[in-house]
Amino acid sequence: MITKVTITFILLFQAISANLPVEKTAPKWEISALDTAAEASYLSSLEKEIILEINKLRTNPKGYAEAYISPLAKRYNRRLLYYPGDKPLLTKEGVNALYECVRDLKRQQPLSIVHPSPGLTLAARDHVKDQSKSGRTGHVGGDKSSMRDRIERYGKWEVRIAENIAYGGVTAQQIVVYLLIDDGVRNRGHRINFLNPDFRMVGVATGDHPEYGIMSVMDFAGGFKNN
Repeated sequence: MITKVTITFILLFQAISANLPVEKTAPKWEISALDTAAEASYLSSLEKEIILEINKLRTNPKGYAEAYISPLAKRYNRRLLYYPGDKPLLTKEGVNALYECVRDLKRQQPLSIVHPSPGLTLAARDHVKDQSKSGRTGHVGGDKSSMRDRIERYGKWEVRIAENIAYGGVTAQQIVVYLLIDDGVRNRGHRINFLNPDFRMVGVATGDHPEYGIMSVMDFAGGFKNN
């Protein structure tokens, strides 16, 4: 049976003054330095793992591509991607989107790590709670709230904000990899968000979704001051 996973995205360019088998040896990341969410008791294990994956990606984009994305090329059968441990995914672009992603990441310079934010996490959690009940997708809440509305409930953001949402996925790594490949997303907005040098803070929330099984919301900011 073929399961189609939907991934949506949004980009806000706004400034304010104020566990996949690999064919190559994975880079030796300093996990203790990258696992910035390790002591965040308000996060679930999966939410912590997603932040760790984001930091692995940002600090070594080339190594991340070679270890976790390039090996997937042989798992395509035309437009079907057979990700290990999950049901087949019917893609829109086939392996070409993967090849483009790998090229981009190999050119990308290392970036700073992101740290978990309680306020951003609450904003992400609001959206998960909403769509876990409604079964909707996208960035507009059942109360018509935007990403910005939800974030500003809990504090003041700095520099810029953005949101990635994934519907489906089995592991933190798979969630990040699918968003990076960004199949069917013309401007590769999720990839842009992950690799934005302005971001220093992130809030992550995951939960059940009636149609896709799981959903994950990641809210990014250049800085965030909780109310």
